Amino acid sequence: MQAGSTFSKLAGRLANLVELSADDLDLLARMPGSIDHHHSRHYLLQHGETSTHCHLLLQGYLCWLDPGSRDGRIISIHVPGDVPDLHTIHDGRLDYDLVSVGPAVVASVPHDVFRDLCGVSSSLARALLLMMLGDAAGSRNWIVNLGSRDALERVAHLLCEIAMRLRAVGLAKDLRIPSPFTPSDVAGACSISAMHANRTIGELRRSNLLQWHARMITITDWNGLVHLAGFNPAYLRLPADATIAPAEAVVMPTLDGPPLAPRLR
Repeated sequence: MQAGSTFSKLAGRLANLVELSADDLDLLARMPGSIDHHHSRHYLLQHGETSTHCHLLLQGYLCWLDPGSRDGRIISIHVPGDVPDLHTIHDGRLDYDLVSVGPAVVASVPHDVFRDLCGVSSSLARALLLMMLGDAAGSRNWIVNLGSRDALERVAHLLCEIAMRLRAVGLAKDLRIPSPFTPSDVAGACSISAMHANRTIGELRRSNLLQWHARMITITDWNGLVHLAGFNPAYLRLPADATIAPAEAVVMPTLDGPPLAPRLR
């Protein structure tokens, strides 16, 4: 599979879970699917619908939103290479809303394509199963994050996870995270108010753990952020070379500035 292939990040993720043959990679490279560009807050799927396609995220971020919450509660955040609705190949009924966080590029792939891949290749079938199990592990950790950490630790843990998952697909190598996230998004993911999220981001900046300017987050003290969050990436089931060794986590110079102000949507 060529590095520029549409599905290269998905192939990389699956190859990290199971050893894939050249034929397996070729099957992934030839998967049919339509590619769409979505603006921020576009609803790809909504509660109550029955899905017939899976959505592979190519660029940007997607999230699952709780349709019953008034405060935009986020159930999970997804990065390029993720197929957040992979489980719908087994049950297409939707309990939550799948929404873009900032602009996103997404490939829509029919369920039958994934079912056929599983029928042709036992390795791909196992890799896709492990990918779904990884999502389930992430959901369990999400519950722990909300139930046992304070606001500062929750936000720090969220940023550690996003950085690590981006690195696993070849992004954020320099600990710079493209960020369409508003304080409301952080609040929805961490079950706090937008005002509290804004104060928390400001505290992380004043502690010289990160810079957050415009649409970019730069983690300036990875080790400090990990320590604050109590972050252990084992639940992400990532290969060893995707993790960040202490030697890589050089403390960078910081820029002074006020806490991130909420942006109008």
